[in-house]
Amino acid sequence: MKMIHAVIVGDEILSGKREDKHLRHLTQTLRESGLSLNKADFVLDNLDDISDVIQSKLNHIVFCFGGIGATPDDCTRQAAAKAHKLKIERHPEAVTCIEKQFGSEAYPNRILMADLPYQSTLIPNSINNIPGFSINDHHFMPGFPEMSWPMLTWIIDKHYQDKKTKGYIKDSSVWIENVSESHLLDLMNQIIKNHKGIKLYSLPKLKPNKILELGVKGRTAEVEKAMIEIKNNLERMKISWRESI
Repeated sequence: MKMIHAVIVGDEILSGKREDKHLRHLTQTLRESGLSLNKADFVLDNLDDISDVIQSKLNHIVFCFGGIGATPDDCTRQAAAKAHKLKIERHPEAVTCIEKQFGSEAYPNRILMADLPYQSTLIPNSINNIPGFSINDHHFMPGFPEMSWPMLTWIIDKHYQDKKTKGYIKDSSVWIENVSESHLLDLMNQIIKNHKGIKLYSLPKLKPNKILELGVKGRTAEVEKAMIEIKNNLERMKISWRESI
């Protein structure tokens, strides 16, 4: 399975004017399909910056959000073409979609969103019919969640159905109050040693109360075994815990 990367484009996100919502939704959607995200990049609306990030991931699966509109700051279409060494051409199917939606008002500006990297395949847009596009395993969607999130589901169902492994990825944890991570290092190392198929994590929180989330994720059966061992050892150590929600 190829690594999965997210690319989230937009000056407004990096400046703090808008809060990103794509990353959380993407990780949840992938997890529901038994898939997981390996890396995420946040990139300014800059052609060269976007192109460099995309080019560095040519052998991976990429979900890119933002910058495919027609305004001067939208340059993801051009950046994708540059990264893949393709020309920009007017996509006839995209033209049909945009003309169907907007009629004569598609010209002269909206139709610019049909100018896509050569031989791109389209991602249908159920909201306004302006499609996203794919180049092999690189998928480019608008920055608007109401458009891009249905596109994401469509992409996974169409292109990665054979990679979906329901029940493969499970995330389970417990909350432990008033215990330091250092006190649990031996237990953590024991769990990692005994359960090779899982990834252990420890997330401390100091406010409003000192609390630690200790958990594992991986194959369902292995996660369940690891959690039983964690809980049994916590009880043996006389450390109270409660299930995370």
